[in-house]
Amino acid sequence: MANAKVIQAKQDAVDVVTGKLQNSISTVVADYRGLNVSQVTELRKQLREAGVDFQVLKNTLLRRATAAAELTDLDAVLTGPTAIAFSETDAVVAAKILNDFAKKNDALKLKGGVVEGRVIDADQLKALAELPSRDGLLSMLLSVLQAPIRNFALAVKAVAEKEEQSA
Repeated sequence: MANAKVIQAKQDAVDVVTGKLQNSISTVVADYRGLNVSQVTELRKQLREAGVDFQVLKNTLLRRATAAAELTDLDAVLTGPTAIAFSETDAVVAAKILNDFAKKNDALKLKGGVVEGRVIDADQLKALAELPSRDGLLSMLLSVLQAPIRNFALAVKAVAEKEEQSA
């Protein structure tokens, strides 16, 4: 009887992780080996404030969840101690926080992840983390869109000033 309860508890855990993999916009897998308790606590705090769920999970449980979520390409990075961050609201925030933390703490290593249902490797994850925020990208776009209008207005103003000087 106890064995059936344990099996059911493990299946429930796999179902929860499968749901998180399917519902997350981005998922980041990292190796946390070498971080001390205070560093992990600080990392968890930063991620929690950003709305990211961070867990340390067994690789066997993760492999079963990736199979259920049809993300078996992620299994290649599920070796050694594995921490996983799930973000349901922002595709970049988990990667950005973990990448910034890894720059300050050599013990944390990004392994790979999933962004919008596509498995990516550590290099792609780092490139994603280096992108400006959504607001930064929107302000860059707005600046690019305003440039022709601004230049036209300056040209009209210069012509008008030249006409005033001539008269």
